[in-house]
Amino acid sequence: MTAVSWKSYCGVGSAVNVYESGVIDMKCRALAVKKGQTKEKAAGFREMGIFRCDSCGEEFFIVHDSTLVDKLLAEMQAKWLEKVLAEEHERDKKHPDRIELPG
Repeated sequence: MTAVSWKSYCGVGSAVNVYESGVIDMKCRALAVKKGQTKEKAAGFREMGIFRCDSCGEEFFIVHDSTLVDKLLAEMQAKWLEKVLAEEHERDKKHPDRIELPG
């Protein structure tokens, strides 16, 4: 398998490998993954909830590394995500497929 590093998934200091088969190997701890993307193939991550953008209705799964799994943190990340998505609409910027979440 050939891996492609894709740092925009998880930011500086994190590593993401996207294999030709579509399997995603993530080294970050929490992500918002746009509904319809390959979050099912994110081994080791657990779905914490779904967030819907108030402006456009796009939905994002909030997923945590299985070693993190914190419901309260997921709620705080949803509030943070709400602000980030609103700012993207203010700048007429399209939402990315994946967003690294703080925490």
